[in-house]
Amino acid sequence: MDTTAAFVGLDCVDCGERFDAETGTHRCPDCGGILDPAYDLDALDVDRETFEDRAWDSMWRYEELLPFSRERAVSMDEGATPLVECPDLAEEMGVGRVLLKDEGRNPTGTFKDRGQTVAVTAAAQHGAEDVALSSAGNAGQAAAAYAGRADQTAHVYLPSRSNFTNKAMVNVHGGDLTVVGGRIGDAGEALSEAMDDHPDWYSVKTFVTPYRHEGKKTMGLELYEQLDWEAPDAVVYPTGGGVGLVGMHKAARELQQLGLVDEDLPLYAAQSEGCAPVVKAHDEGKDVHDVWETPDTICGGIEIPDPGASPLILEAIRESDGGAVAVPDEEILESAAAVAQTEGLEMGATCAAAAAGAWELAERGEFGPDDTVVLLNTGTGNKDADVVRSHLMSKGI
Repeated sequence: MDTTAAFVGLDCVDCGERFDAETGTHRCPDCGGILDPAYDLDALDVDRETFEDRAWDSMWRYEELLPFSRERAVSMDEGATPLVECPDLAEEMGVGRVLLKDEGRNPTGTFKDRGQTVAVTAAAQHGAEDVALSSAGNAGQAAAAYAGRADQTAHVYLPSRSNFTNKAMVNVHGGDLTVVGGRIGDAGEALSEAMDDHPDWYSVKTFVTPYRHEGKKTMGLELYEQLDWEAPDAVVYPTGGGVGLVGMHKAARELQQLGLVDEDLPLYAAQSEGCAPVVKAHDEGKDVHDVWETPDTICGGIEIPDPGASPLILEAIRESDGGAVAVPDEEILESAAAVAQTEGLEMGATCAAAAAGAWELAERGEFGPDDTVVLLNTGTGNKDADVVRSHLMSKGI
């Protein structure tokens, strides 16, 4: 594989063994644990100016902290998303600043592009012709887009409740779409059965490939640089599988080791009350979640009743001195509309859990009057605008 100079291999987060990236492609071959890209950071000669002197045009501007170079990346200039001031929200929440990290401006409209650019690049490096995953929707669309760019075929398994845009765009990008009755778990089971029949398919499923959370860590790298290398007081993140939380926490650790920052990003997981396994585990002081037996939320993107990386999510929350909050669906949809009407910014229905969660945390007194609060808008509002509009219509608006 053609990798960057500091990338030294893949470390198992469970047993601690290190594997060469050439042969260690997915889960740990010894214990089945999650593999995590590792770097010899002491060998890097980078400082803040290294990155500040580069054009703000892509997440690959941080290539020294990624496994592959920008030249080798299957990329559509994803990342480098804006951090937008929201003065009305700040006033309503009683804090100094509210900033919205707008991931809806990525090529396929969500932060999933950050993970798939790295995962599909790894697949290309391994010579894969077919990639495969199950998804709630957006990750499947992103995988189909990047696979098309890499001249691969994406086999995408979506639950029937995925929105029309995701299903349509998988096909438009040339992907092989299978719609599975039921929910995300049912799509995962169908994928597993299909991969038993197709051992040549290369999985780009979250936390099966080691590379999707690695791409998501660039959100944390960007946040620090956009805030002059200072940590905000809170980053509120709509949490399903928690890939972004894990990635941003890793970004903070690496930048601290490099001496570029002093403080962690305080990470807050926001979930729907109808499916909140991470919040429940956090509140009960557990290190791993219990499966949420009966998920009931309209927010399909974060309806993940059995997040396999919950120990890493909970570790990120606790080590960063963050927290977790669950809010009703109605408040999430109200927040999506409120952000659009006051700030003009379009949040996906699922993504608005970050705004609703921040409002709830503010009401609890979690934030101070001078605090800077960052909302992660993980996807564009037009993916599921009908959901928010239907909510408003039900109220006669």
